[in-house]
Amino acid sequence: MTRDRLYIIHIIECIDYIDSYISGDFESLKNDHKTYDAVLRQLQIMSESTKRLSGEVKQRNSEIQWREIAGFRNILVHDYLGDIDASTVRAVIIDELPKLKAAVQRELTLIDRIA
Repeated sequence: MTRDRLYIIHIIECIDYIDSYISGDFESLKNDHKTYDAVLRQLQIMSESTKRLSGEVKQRNSEIQWREIAGFRNILVHDYLGDIDASTVRAVIIDELPKLKAAVQRELTLIDRIA
């Protein structure tokens, strides 16, 4: 559980960084390459941490598309020609990150209660 706790905290931090970079301004993903690059980097780091969570955590949160997150990470890391565009990143931020954050925050609460 201790390893899971560290990865969960890391995932939450990455999502919080992304939120702070965007600050509700999704146009910055299209217009500011530094913001876009920073968001992509945090998505990559966050995705890597999700891959390291235990099967137990993933099973308890089966509503999260863990394999898709891992696949997205692989695209971010290995697709140097850039099949990921700002609209895809925006959709991930709006549609997926809130669900992921809620799930890992529940896990963190559970882990802290058990400890």
